[in-house]
Order: sequence, then C-alpha cells, then structure tokens
Amino acid sequence: QVQLVESGGGLVQAGGSLRLSCAASGGTFSSYDMGWFRQAPGKEREFVAGISSGATTYYGDLVKGRFTISRDNAKNTVYLQMNSLKVEDTAVYYCAVRLRSSSWSVPGIFGSWGQGTQVTVSS
Repeated sequence: QVQLVESGGGLVQAGGSLRLSCAASGGTFSSYDMGWFRQAPGKEREFVAGISSGATTYYGDLVKGRFTISRDNAKNTVYLQMNSLKVEDTAVYYCAVRLRSSSWSVPGIFGSWGQGTQVTVSS
C-alpha cells in the first residue's frame, strides 16, 4: 500500500511562488499516475494537475501556464511548482494515486490520499 506525504506549503504573497513535494513510500512509484488536487473551505476538491507514469502532464484550467507538475522516480517524489500565485489559490493541497483510467479531474478515481499541505496566498 503506497503512502503519500505532502510538504512545502506555507504563506506567500500574491505573485510569489511555492514548490510542493509529495513523497511516496511503498509500491512501485514509477508505475503510478499521480495527481494534485486542492480544497478550499466550503468548496469541493478540485483537480490541479496530473502526471502519468510516462510523464505526460495535465492541468486544471485555473492553473494552466502558472503551475508545473513533475516527477522524480529516483526519489519517489512528485512536485508541483506554483508561480504567479493568486489569493484564490489558497487551499489545502493533496496528492494522490490515480487508480483507474478515467478523467483526470474526478477525485473518485484517485486513492492513497496524503494528509495535505496548506497553501495560503495573501494580497
């Protein structure tokens, strides 16, 4: 059973940058499709970015051109580089393993969710 631990969140001013990390243990990380989601208070969990085992990337419309997902299979880690951050990017960010071949934006097809890391963007 794979376990995921997110890190790298924090408080940043609008326009700034953060890099989130998601470290995996157990399982065969290189074979997993991975996703980042976020959830703000009172809102549904929202797809942010995904990366396939073959390193093909996918992005939610709200973050295209500002966020970059990448992976390092040697370190069993997936990253989310977030640039030009906006106040509306404030949320808890989660990583997860994609369990089925379906739309990347559906949280229900993901599992092994991490505990999340808080990102707060101030104006």
